[in-house]
Amino acid sequence: MKHTLLATATMGLEAVVGKELKQLGFENIQVENGRVRFEADDEGISRANLWLRTSDRVKLVIGEFKAYTFDELFEKTKALPWADYIAGDAEFPVLGRSVKSTLFSISDCQAIVKKAIVEKLKQKHAITWFEEKGPLSRVEVALHKDTALLTLDTSGEGLHKRGYRPNQNQAPLKETLAAAMIQLANWHSDIPLHDPFCGSGTIPIEAAMMAQNIAPGVNRSFCFEDWMWFPESAHKRMLEEAEDVAKYDEPFDITGSDIDRTMIETARRNAIEAGFPDQIYFKQMQARDFSSKHEKGVLIGNPPYGERMTDKQGVEELYKDIGTMMRNYPHWSVYIITTHEGFEGLYGKKATKKRKLYNGNLKTHYYQYWGEKMPRK
Repeated sequence: MKHTLLATATMGLEAVVGKELKQLGFENIQVENGRVRFEADDEGISRANLWLRTSDRVKLVIGEFKAYTFDELFEKTKALPWADYIAGDAEFPVLGRSVKSTLFSISDCQAIVKKAIVEKLKQKHAITWFEEKGPLSRVEVALHKDTALLTLDTSGEGLHKRGYRPNQNQAPLKETLAAAMIQLANWHSDIPLHDPFCGSGTIPIEAAMMAQNIAPGVNRSFCFEDWMWFPESAHKRMLEEAEDVAKYDEPFDITGSDIDRTMIETARRNAIEAGFPDQIYFKQMQARDFSSKHEKGVLIGNPPYGERMTDKQGVEELYKDIGTMMRNYPHWSVYIITTHEGFEGLYGKKATKKRKLYNGNLKTHYYQYWGEKMPRK
């Protein structure tokens, strides 16, 4: 059976998620604001959750319709085939949001959708009270310009929860954003990669998983696994496929450094948890002390932003130091994410390309400096 699915994305990453879906072989891909719509069968629900590195979660579309009144919202919601997807004992909370719509009260929309689903389920299961102690089936009603979109969350916890990072710093980079930064750098495992602000190790670990073609979701569970209608065999086949295509012996040269000794210890523990006990090399040092014997490589970093005035001067000196340091490595490509609008001036060079991205609620720019081509030997 074919389903319409939505892979949600942080603003600015929709095209990256769309490219991932295309590479995974999905059909009818449509990039929209904050999400990518696509079609898939049951196995596709599993494959998308297992393999998407840059998406936040995967949602199953139950229905989409115009709704200008609460009666309309109730009746059209009730007409949808909820009993095909939600079991009689399921826990089904309803989340909601409304943008530029006549029905702007989110709490009222949530209550009406919940009531409509209950009425539909009563008809199917012949019961009047739902204890909701069973599998989680999280419903969302999203209204935009009077169009109601009703979905079920197939993922459960956000897809950035890979399962390898119980230890992290106070302001960790989301795994999904780290993966997107690596993909936007067009990095390949035959080129060295260094993160001079590695923190809890997210960028190096995500890069290592890409290098060995390890599905980011293999060590966690998903909502859909507990649903009564979802075939257990479909997910089992996708897990077996992920294991078959992993290249655990693929060599790579990935390193990370940080000025904080505690973070280096945390990064090492997280790398072990992710299955890389000694393949990623972490070292305590200042970013300005970076050196490499390799003529060509990729440096990707999420440095301090200097959001507090007390930190700003030190951060600006750091940006200058990185620019000075990387002039010694003209064939290296450099990718830095920061909120600082004056980064290019401090770095001492205009970026080859820059892209607006959101790190949590912070609007940042991803400054991309492409290395010079190596001379022919």
